Amino acid sequence: MRKIRLALIQQPVPERNPEENLEKTIVLIESAAKNKARIICLQELFLSRYFPREEKKSFFRLAEKIPGPTTSVLQKVAKINGTVLIVPLFEKRASGLYHNSAVVIDADGKLLGVYRKMHIPHDPYFREKYYFSPGDRGFKTFKTAFGVIGVLICWDQWFPEAARLTALAGAEIIFYPTAIGFQSGETKAAVNKQIRAWKTIQVAHAIANGIFVASVNRVGREKNLSFWGHSFVAAPDGSIIARAGSSRGKILVADCDLRLIGHTREEWPFLRDRRIDAYKPLSKLYSGNSA
Repeated sequence: MRKIRLALIQQPVPERNPEENLEKTIVLIESAAKNKARIICLQELFLSRYFPREEKKSFFRLAEKIPGPTTSVLQKVAKINGTVLIVPLFEKRASGLYHNSAVVIDADGKLLGVYRKMHIPHDPYFREKYYFSPGDRGFKTFKTAFGVIGVLICWDQWFPEAARLTALAGAEIIFYPTAIGFQSGETKAAVNKQIRAWKTIQVAHAIANGIFVASVNRVGREKNLSFWGHSFVAAPDGSIIARAGSSRGKILVADCDLRLIGHTREEWPFLRDRRIDAYKPLSKLYSGNSA
């Protein structure tokens, strides 16, 4: 099966508990499945509001084990609906050790594995280093019933090395569960500049690697942060085949013909023409002022 329908679930997260958010999300998953979506991706940390905007010890109670209660429920949902699910979670790996993770569940309900966010941001409103340890499993792919997929998370979007390594590992589609927005008081021009850069870098990953890229972002205002939505799916040639707006929840559906990967790579043989022999300096450590 080379033609796959994807669904990205973009939604605001109200001030309710994770159990209620999970119930609401299951309804949306079922709706996407009825619309024949075969791979469904949820947004980053979908069970709660974006808690890393501030440092509070009490938020560690939101973390859970993998496998755990949420994965157990969604494995059943995946099996009943015959869909692959990408489920971002606040993972409690061990006492005092936490990750920003995403679970991949196959269409038969099997838990295929976990990706742990590799690049962890930290600035005044995205204080993730307080909560999350960097991923320890590298960049990986998952062979699902409907294709080989890779998962990277939010801040990973800005690093071309992450997309390239995931593509070289065989990914046909890279999914980016995301929670990105702007702070109160920023000008419209500044916000538009951020959104343009965010879209451009991810579309560039699709072109440079000849793959599909699917990015799902939350929407809504959460205290001093407003999430800008704009979830989208890009084809291997960089064309946008589906996009959502900036202010409302949406089940964004996109039909992806995976045969386009081969066709595009034949026309634009970027992977063929790489000069691996000349890239060795990438693996060395440089000081910030090195030329």
